[in-house]
Amino acid sequence: MLTLPNILTLSRIFAVPLLGFFLWWPDWQLGYAIGFVLYTLIAVTDYFDGYLARAQGTVSKLGIFLDPIADKIMVASVILILTAQGYLRGPYVGDMHVIAGTVILIREIAVSGLREFLGGIQVSVPVSKLAKWKTTFQLIALGALILGGAVHGQPCQAPSADCQTIAESWIHVVGLGSLWAAAVLTCVTGWDYLRVGLKHME
Repeated sequence: MLTLPNILTLSRIFAVPLLGFFLWWPDWQLGYAIGFVLYTLIAVTDYFDGYLARAQGTVSKLGIFLDPIADKIMVASVILILTAQGYLRGPYVGDMHVIAGTVILIREIAVSGLREFLGGIQVSVPVSKLAKWKTTFQLIALGALILGGAVHGQPCQAPSADCQTIAESWIHVVGLGSLWAAAVLTCVTGWDYLRVGLKHME
């Protein structure tokens, strides 16, 4: 059923390749500016498709199926592209910020598999408040990293004469900090979901 909420969800999925195009060139600051606007629109659409579905009473099985998939496609795509283009890099620790992105991807895959298993035995797992905070930090992190590309350009591994200081690239630092916060909450909420799943595997 192609209701307005479902159309909005589908638009998020189809917008991901376009977002990837604008983020593909790490030194193209205008592309990252356009990418940030598009990313923001996708995030806003994520809120409104669920809100409209509930407000209009048009929650459908297609929407329930597509909504989490759209979220994961966008998050995974942006993390992978930013990693490939060197945006999960920061002063002093270099590329170790990739670990935070990897943790988030592992959790998304694991929880998806767990939800599929629990759905097969008619067990639902509600989204916790911590999981919502995780999503919030995740959205802020990726948005800040993209915005940092538009404002500061490609990040550097360490401050030098030809490299921006932490103060000069503060948007990027906020993005990396938020990414680690999301990764920590990812571990906590992932363990909570796993505990629920293990109870039904005995």
